[in-house]
Amino acid sequence: MKSAWVRTLLALGFVIALGCLCNAHGAFFHWNTHRDMLRQVSVNGILACGLTLVIISGGIDLAVGSVVGLGAVLFAQLALHRGASAGVALLAVLGAGLGTGLISGTLIARCKLQPFIATLALMVFARGLAKLISGGQMVSTAIQRADGSFAYVDLPRIFQRLDARVAGGNLAVVTVIFLLCAGATGLVLKQLRYGRYLYAIGGNEEAARLSGVPVTRVKLLAYGLCGCFAALAGVCQAAQEQQGDPEDGAGYELTAIAIVVIGGTSLAGGRGGMGLTVLGALTIGYLQKILSINDVAEANRLMLTGAIIVAAVLFQRKRLPS
Repeated sequence: MKSAWVRTLLALGFVIALGCLCNAHGAFFHWNTHRDMLRQVSVNGILACGLTLVIISGGIDLAVGSVVGLGAVLFAQLALHRGASAGVALLAVLGAGLGTGLISGTLIARCKLQPFIATLALMVFARGLAKLISGGQMVSTAIQRADGSFAYVDLPRIFQRLDARVAGGNLAVVTVIFLLCAGATGLVLKQLRYGRYLYAIGGNEEAARLSGVPVTRVKLLAYGLCGCFAALAGVCQAAQEQQGDPEDGAGYELTAIAIVVIGGTSLAGGRGGMGLTVLGALTIGYLQKILSINDVAEANRLMLTGAIIVAAVLFQRKRLPS
């Protein structure tokens, strides 16, 4: 574990050094750049919290990006168009995220489907459900009447609060939410018996089963929590964009997996931690911000992220004991 921390810190240090060299005429040295980086990476960081639990258990969840879109659309539909209170809308969205996660967990833990296949199916299903709820359109403050004209509703206070800044304007609320999620996930992994069960299942599922670990229930909860985190990320996404877009979250699963893997959590399961995932989030966040302020095209950023995932996995394989 100590070597994983060293490698992750070296990766983060390398990226920060790159930012100092390619500083876009000093833009990298302004606090606003770092504040905005934290805000931008926070939604993916929330996703990475749930994925850390799943990946440590030896699984994977490809549906989280689509659940972000589903959560964003459902939250906007309830809060903007249905007039639901913030609490009701939030509980409904988290319930939907929990439901999608439990479906994935059931297919994997009870029906014995491969995690890749089960969550790929849920990825398609959740995206389709988001488009069904929204009618294939963005859910915004504009509501179309029967005669084709539009009426406009006021933006609910919950949207403004989630998109606000605290600490004298130096920290976005969504960043605070990410840090709270990371702290809660770290507590689960380090202090609770459930966390030890996740590591045991990821290390050797059959041995964990023979040792009395309730493998099925543990996996179900892991995927359920992952769905909840994805739905919460969708709420934050909707608040930042002030609308729910059924296409929200497309490709986010790639970035979130990259965060977890670069942080040192093994895709084989059984190794990793939330502190490492936070460092992975900072690494990806700074890398994306550096590329952005230096006007690197989005296509090149996506290709670089894919290459980084491959490099990180290959590096881990070399370090695994034979």
